[in-house]
Amino acid sequence: MADYSVVIMTAAARHCGGARVSAGQLAEETGLPAPTVQKLVSRLTSAGLLRSSRGVGGGLRLARPAAAISLADIVEAVEGPIALTACIEEARQDCTLEECCAVRQHWPVVNRALRGALAEVSLTDLSGPVAAVEIEKKNSGEVPAALDTNGAL
Repeated sequence: MADYSVVIMTAAARHCGGARVSAGQLAEETGLPAPTVQKLVSRLTSAGLLRSSRGVGGGLRLARPAAAISLADIVEAVEGPIALTACIEEARQDCTLEECCAVRQHWPVVNRALRGALAEVSLTDLSGPVAAVEIEKKNSGEVPAALDTNGAL
């Protein structure tokens, strides 16, 4: 659902500064099923990323500027804390390798690095065209930290 949430938030960001947008409009613009959009809009609103207003002139808008919303914020709003593994959580005791795992102590470092990388990508970065500088870096072989060689996150 995180990927759909990113698509929804980028669509909402394109309306930033203009009229409010409805969940139905976001579903139509993104091609996502309306029930899915409504469910995710609810989560994104609860997380403080979208603001909802009722009545005439009501609808949805970003709760803060697109530049102040990160990819990490969006992912965490729908998926919870960003982590490659949940085995390091206090209450989790369901890993069969827990007794002999030599990697367990390193997962917090990996998880912080992953979250940090996602936190560096703003909604503004995702909702606009790829900057000419980023394209130039990519073409010269210098790939930005947040992009792979195909230009994807």
